[in-house]
Amino acid sequence: MSDTNIDNKRRRFLIKATSAVGTVGLGAIVIPFISSLTPSARALAAGAPVEVDISKVEPGQLIRVIWQGKPVWVVNRTKEMLDALPSVNPKLKDPTSVASIQPAYTLNESRARKPNILVMVGICTHLGCSPTYRPEVAAADLGADWAGGFYCPCHGSRFDLAGRVIKGSPAGTNMTVPPHYYKTDEIVRIGEDDAVA
Repeated sequence: MSDTNIDNKRRRFLIKATSAVGTVGLGAIVIPFISSLTPSARALAAGAPVEVDISKVEPGQLIRVIWQGKPVWVVNRTKEMLDALPSVNPKLKDPTSVASIQPAYTLNESRARKPNILVMVGICTHLGCSPTYRPEVAAADLGADWAGGFYCPCHGSRFDLAGRVIKGSPAGTNMTVPPHYYKTDEIVRIGEDDAVA
């Protein structure tokens, strides 16, 4: 064997080894960089739609879920609760919800796609406190004319059982209804309209 053959074999080996190490090193740099450009699972979850099984929500019961970092209430209203909504209209600032944030498909008296199921962001439209659910009629601390609804303990805003603000409350608009639709009779998807799905 001549010295030239040994040098060529060594040269080819060193070129291949250097290329392999360089490729691995480049991958070690590029993969984390590309991964850092995609949103984290936490960030995706913060804005992602939420699915809620309403099959176990009893009549009159409120459940809470988190969507976009905000509490969202799902209330299974009873027939009595729905029947009381028209009687509250004269006491409301915006009974038809024209000045409120809500999808067009909830511009009705119940502010819902299904009249008995209310889906609403549980934040007061005054200063962002979270009201309490007060479904009892004529509650001693809220007065004989209280027909049930939501009461904000921070500054006294009152909302009916459709989240519509009652006159005399500091809140200026009705509570927000988020986009939502029913995937099935028992599953409501909060955070997107069915037109998007």
